[in-house]
Amino acid sequence: MKVMKFGGTSVGSPAMIKHVARLISNEEPKLVVLSAMSGTTNALAAIAAELSRGNISGASDDIGTLESKYLETAGQLYFSEGSAEKARRHIRDSFSLLKGVAERPFSSVEEKIVLAQGELIVTMLMHLYLAETGVRSTLLPALEFMRTDKNGEPDMRFIRRNARKAVNRYPHNRIFITQGYICRNAAGEVDNLQRGGSDYTASLLGAALDASEIQIWTDIDGLHNNDPRVVSSTVPVRRLTFDEASKLAHFGAKILHPTCILPAKLRNIPVRLLDTMDPSAPGTLISDSADAGRVKAVAAKDGVVHVKIRSMHKIPGYRLLDKVFHSFARTRTSVDLVAVSDNEISLATDNRECLSEILDGLSPYADIAVEENMTIVCVVGDLKRNDKSFRHKIIDSLRKIPLRMISYGDNCDVSFVLRCADKKKALEALNSSCVLQ
Repeated sequence: MKVMKFGGTSVGSPAMIKHVARLISNEEPKLVVLSAMSGTTNALAAIAAELSRGNISGASDDIGTLESKYLETAGQLYFSEGSAEKARRHIRDSFSLLKGVAERPFSSVEEKIVLAQGELIVTMLMHLYLAETGVRSTLLPALEFMRTDKNGEPDMRFIRRNARKAVNRYPHNRIFITQGYICRNAAGEVDNLQRGGSDYTASLLGAALDASEIQIWTDIDGLHNNDPRVVSSTVPVRRLTFDEASKLAHFGAKILHPTCILPAKLRNIPVRLLDTMDPSAPGTLISDSADAGRVKAVAAKDGVVHVKIRSMHKIPGYRLLDKVFHSFARTRTSVDLVAVSDNEISLATDNRECLSEILDGLSPYADIAVEENMTIVCVVGDLKRNDKSFRHKIIDSLRKIPLRMISYGDNCDVSFVLRCADKKKALEALNSSCVLQ
C-alpha cells in the first residue's frame, strides 16, 4: 500500500478535486491523506480568533461567508443533484457545529474543533465525488486512529494498532481516504498536529501501515536546490537522503514539513515529492541512499534571533553551560544552532516565546548580546569530513558576507547565521559557486 498526501492547493477548487480523483482512481492499494482546501485553515483560524476575542458577530459573518463558498463548491463539483445534496447536507452540518461553538464559552478545546472542519469537509467531498464517478472508496475518520500522548507527541503504538484495524476492516477495498492534520489528544479531545501537520499524518500512517512509499503531492516538481522565491535559476533535486531532506525541511524548504521525515526514516520507507499539476515529472525521491560526492541544495530560515552569551566568570564555565541548556529545556525552547568556546556560547533560535525570560535569568552570570532579523542558511550534500574541497568552496563563496556563526553538521550539512538583509546575496553566491556546479 502507498500513502498519498495532497496539500491544500492540490484540492483547492472543484477542478483540482476532480484532477486528484483521477490521479488516485486506479486499483493500486492506497491511503489518501487530504489537507483542507487552500485558504480554509486560515479562514477557520480567523474565526477562532474572533471568537476568542468575543466578537461573535464578526465570527458569524465569517462563518456564513465560508459556508457559502463551500456550498458553491458543492454545486460545481457534482453532476448529479443527489450527490450535490449529500455534500450540501454534510457542509451544513459542519457549519451548524461552528455556529453552535460560537454560542458557548470559547476555549482551546473549541478552537481545535473549529480548525478541524476543513479536513473533515474536503475528505467527504472527495469521497462523494469518487462514488459519483463509480470509484469505490472508504472514508476513514482520522480521529479514530490519530492520537497524541500526554506530552503532545504521536502515540505510535495506538496509531499503528488502530490504523491497521481500520484498514483491515475493509479487506477488499483499494482506496482509503482520511484527514491530515487532525487528531485526538491523550484526553480524547479533538486536537491537531499543527501547521503542515498533514505531511506528518502521511508519514506517521505510512510508518504504521508499513507502506511501500509515502508520496507528498504539492504544486512544484520536487524539492529545488535553492529557494525559487529568491533565486531565479533553481532546479529540482532528484535524490536526497533522509538526513539531507530533514535538514532542508528544518531550515526552510517549504515543500516539506520538518517532522515528516523521521517516521519514514525509522521504518526505511521512501518518501517521494511529486507535482500534482505535472504527475509525470520525476519529483524528488528521499531514501536511505542518494547521489554521492556533490552539494545538493541550499535552504534558508528567516526570523532567527542570534544570541551571544559571554561568561562574567561569576560561576565555573560548566555551571554556565548547565544553566543555559537547562533554561532552554525547562521552557521547551528549541535551539537551531549552537557553538561553544572557552567562555562564550553562541546560539540561534526562531522561538521567541520564552526567550526574554531565559535571558533575564542568565543575565546575572553573563553578558548577553542579542541580534534580531537574522537568517540561517544551510547547505546540504555529501560533505564528508575528510573532503575539504566542498567546505572550502562553500565558505569561500560567502567571503564578502559578514557571518555570525558557522556550524558543521555530521557529513551532510554546514550552516551559517547571517543578517536577513544578506540572505539573497548569500543564496545567489552559493547557487553560482557550488550548488549548480
